[in-house]
Amino acid sequence: MRRYLPSLSALHAFEAAARFMNFTKAAEDLGLTQSGISRQIHNLEKFLGVPLFHRSGPRLVLTEVGANYYRDLALTLDKLQEITIDAVRGRSVDSSLMIGTHPTLGARWLPRRIETFIRAHAEIPIEVTLAPADLDFETTRLDIAILRGVGTWLNARSVELFAEEIAIVASPKLVELGTKLENEDFAKFPMLQNASRPSMWLHWLRLSGLNYQGRIQGTRFAHTEMLINAAVQGIGIAIVPVCYIEAELARNELHMPFGPPILSGDSYYAVYPERKAQLPSVVAFRGWVTRETRTYRKLKTQ
Repeated sequence: MRRYLPSLSALHAFEAAARFMNFTKAAEDLGLTQSGISRQIHNLEKFLGVPLFHRSGPRLVLTEVGANYYRDLALTLDKLQEITIDAVRGRSVDSSLMIGTHPTLGARWLPRRIETFIRAHAEIPIEVTLAPADLDFETTRLDIAILRGVGTWLNARSVELFAEEIAIVASPKLVELGTKLENEDFAKFPMLQNASRPSMWLHWLRLSGLNYQGRIQGTRFAHTEMLINAAVQGIGIAIVPVCYIEAELARNELHMPFGPPILSGDSYYAVYPERKAQLPSVVAFRGWVTRETRTYRKLKTQ
């Protein structure tokens, strides 16, 4: 029996028009003309027998049926895209080990190490993605995450990997290599700000026992990766977790003129949902990352 379905072209046109609430922008997005979008939506409304849009003055507004149809259609198209990509690469996302982490940890610390896990477990497909700030371990698709915190997450188990150490770093372009400065001297330099961790300077002051009454100001960057790159360019001094800048320290692109790192009070943990604790891939990754960070801690103390 033939399925009662409109054309895929009409569905694409409607989804884009509803997403932008504008036929012209929908046409640009799909590489069509505005009249082409209008014609496709007219055909879809004729097929369904109900209007999907009406105009309120110059504005385009979804009807109640249109709004419900758009919501369900967007989910369906997302799923169709997912299974199409799965078909191309020969496996499902659900068969992969989904690893979540913070942006800079995932860009800097993890790639330098994960190759050993990939070689040892070639049979496990891996997906590395960003862990959202509002991560819910009861519903997440993630199998395991490497997160910074104090060790407690709802509906999850965690294993501490290593304590976070932070330090003020500077480029030799700004502070000559080998220079040793007192903590109080930090205010003589531009202080780069990290929007993703805005209290870092105040936190460092408290940990260092400094009673500083002046203003803390400087160029603000959206996340730690941008902050590190700015520090390397000599724009100012920055406070960063030292686990992120191993390469820069080794190449003397950054150094620590204000002394060695100090503990921030946070640690990095392997965190995984209670319901996935016994998955073979999770057990394998948890064991690997625990051994890997044990080695990492030993190297830091040598």
